[in-house]
Amino acid sequence: MKKTIELLKKNDELKIIDAELDIYLEIPHLAYAEVKKKDGGKALLFTNPVDKGSGRKFDEPVFMNIFGSYRRCELLFGRTIESVADEITKLLHMKPPAGFRDKMSMAGDLFSLKNIFPKKLKGEGACQKIKYLDEDINLNNIPVLTTWEQDGGAFITMGQVYTQSFDGEMVNLGMYRLQVYDKNHLGMHWQIHKDSSHFFDQYQKAGKKMPVSIAIGGNPLYTWCATAPLPYGVNELLMYGLITKKPARLVKSLTTPLYIPEDVDYVIEGWVDTDDMKIEGPFGDHTGYYTLEEPYPVMEVSAITTKKDPVYLATVVGKPPLEDKYMGWATGKIFFPLLKTTAPDLVDYHMPENAGFHNLILAKMNTLYKGHAKQFMHAFWGAGQMSFVKHAIFLDDNAPKLENYQTVATYILDRFTPKSLFISEGILDALDHSSPETLVGGKLGIDVTAAHKVEAPQLIGDEELLDKVKDLVPDAVGLHQFMRRTKNPITVISVRKKKNAKDYFDALVDLSSNLRIVVFVDEDKNDIFNSYMLIWRVTNNIDALRDIYISGLMVGVDGTNKNSLDGYTREWPDDVDCTPKVVESLKRKGIWDLDDKLYNEFQL
Repeated sequence: MKKTIELLKKNDELKIIDAELDIYLEIPHLAYAEVKKKDGGKALLFTNPVDKGSGRKFDEPVFMNIFGSYRRCELLFGRTIESVADEITKLLHMKPPAGFRDKMSMAGDLFSLKNIFPKKLKGEGACQKIKYLDEDINLNNIPVLTTWEQDGGAFITMGQVYTQSFDGEMVNLGMYRLQVYDKNHLGMHWQIHKDSSHFFDQYQKAGKKMPVSIAIGGNPLYTWCATAPLPYGVNELLMYGLITKKPARLVKSLTTPLYIPEDVDYVIEGWVDTDDMKIEGPFGDHTGYYTLEEPYPVMEVSAITTKKDPVYLATVVGKPPLEDKYMGWATGKIFFPLLKTTAPDLVDYHMPENAGFHNLILAKMNTLYKGHAKQFMHAFWGAGQMSFVKHAIFLDDNAPKLENYQTVATYILDRFTPKSLFISEGILDALDHSSPETLVGGKLGIDVTAAHKVEAPQLIGDEELLDKVKDLVPDAVGLHQFMRRTKNPITVISVRKKKNAKDYFDALVDLSSNLRIVVFVDEDKNDIFNSYMLIWRVTNNIDALRDIYISGLMVGVDGTNKNSLDGYTREWPDDVDCTPKVVESLKRKGIWDLDDKLYNEFQL
């Protein structure tokens, strides 16, 4: 962490904040604002964190937003992201050598691989200089942040969670939020699809407690590796060796059998009683909504160790854009070659950050035969973490660059008809709130690999169209048409919802000559002119099996919050919003410097 601070300082990528600031809301609110700035703002080092509630002051600084720009990602990787992807591609396509020259070339490649395997050291590491055992264990002595007002407590947000299978043959490094319950208990938010949860099942079946070691800090690549979507059973620290050409140097935890990198800043060790579950949450998550209270396993802390002068690493999540925009960019580039082994006809893919990654993917492919794109959808929805994707749009290899949203949206809308839609059902991320039941719901695929003959509507202005809509849907409040130059304009209608949106859609069939794609959103908290946040809202809020309607050439999308009018019986979560009095306090201190325009644009 100290080397990282110096690296970012040297490259003018660090802002140091010496003012006394609270770990409750103040520090995370500032980090949340910083990443909204152009190019992700700066990394932030808070040198004077305090807990005003208890009067505690902390010696260690809080370090945030370190991955929060494309430039900082490459600085932390120490090389271009593309070079890592190229290296993985080369390894995947390695063939038996044809001659002596090929053998020599391959020998060099294989020799370089010797450093990717983690190395176990004897003795203790720098991370174990200071030890807290038994009665000295106190998680409250670490500056763990409470990010949002409705959060169930303080959460560790950049913890490296080290676990192993019951037989000890497989190890895993993952990143899961960790709720601090008290001085020696943590909530383990590993969802049922995660490797750690699979290991937990093994210990539970055996009736044994499960060892866990949590590291914080050290080389930032350890933290990134914890997010890497590697196949089940593959040690994520192999990626550290591949990227740095140096093996991760590991030492054994004091009270568990697990090994952790010797140079991390904190290690929190403990054991999970597989019969003990406790309510975890709520937590304002990267979906931009609060995830609700649910039972999760509990870890009893058996030791805390630290470096001599540790630095506490954290991130903040909520509405996009976030630090994970840049971490996700690196992950997408690096793991593209591995994805192609499952989907060899994939040319490119992109996950827009304002759709929360899993909520929308754009994919470009070589189409070789009729129905190929639909076959591709099934492959995507069965491929590792891609199986959590809710909505996917598939384009042919002549499509424009996927990151060029205006151009690619035009390309999609000029080729789309209702026949392009494919609706299925599958697993969902545990954070998804839109489906009628947890963990499973609608999947929407859109196939525009082939151009359809599309009949454009008769366009009229927003005001005139709104008047016509209000005659049929009195609950309509506002209306704006996007992409009017395409053959499928998108009409967003805000409503004061008193009916199921299907009733509104059915009433608008009389205007089918003027409408093609109609999206309903609630009047409250939505700006119908803000496409960035509308995509965030709508991709979060829809379940394709319930919320997509078709009538002739018209398609309806219900992006409203769901309630009893929709037969929705689960609790609908609140938006993640900044606490106004905290923002005002930071302004009075002269620390809050986010432009009001950005504050409103990103609906903070």
